Amino acid sequence: MLQPATIKFLKDLKKNNQRDWFEANRKHYEAAKTDFVSHVQNVIDSFGKNDEEIASLKAKDCVFRINRDVRFSKDKSPYKSNMGASFIKGGKKSVLAGYYFHCEPGNSFVGGGLWMPEVDGLKKLRQEIDYNFDEFKKIIGSKKFVATYKELSDREGTRLSRPPKGYEADNPAIEYIKLKSFVAVTPVSDAELTDKNLVKKITDAFETLQPFIAFVNRALEH
Repeated sequence: MLQPATIKFLKDLKKNNQRDWFEANRKHYEAAKTDFVSHVQNVIDSFGKNDEEIASLKAKDCVFRINRDVRFSKDKSPYKSNMGASFIKGGKKSVLAGYYFHCEPGNSFVGGGLWMPEVDGLKKLRQEIDYNFDEFKKIIGSKKFVATYKELSDREGTRLSRPPKGYEADNPAIEYIKLKSFVAVTPVSDAELTDKNLVKKITDAFETLQPFIAFVNRALEH
């Protein structure tokens, strides 16, 4: 579980996203960061029992900085209003698929997958789905997967309007082949963020996603 003070800090930061305010409240940020890092390590320790590649990670390999990269953004707010962590073989900068926890009051979620892969990785994954569509369909159509995630995320801008080069429109897997990101997420309520069962909820969600992550990474590592 996360401490209520961590959630309060993120809510306050969203209302006061300025450097002066942040520096004046740095001690609250440091406390929130320590709490979040501790929580991430608890998730690693719990889920690592089922995935030795995750077990070898340290929280610092997973947690993202709170500072925003504003160089190419119209929004010049200096800080994120969330705390996030990726649990991926090789750490958060890895190009492989992995798991993710996003803590943002009112918009928290858990899940994972592969977000906007490079051209080479995308080609490999599309081919893997095409060649092994029955296996892929069985994974994302399992009762456990559907109960937790419903289906793969289909956010605006993450799917091509037409089949990519080399694929026909009548391919049975075409709607998945047209995806540019392969991600599944399930929401986490504000009440769940401070509940003692938060680590279990995240671990259970990751376990459900494990066959999907394994399928994606098999394609990428070929």
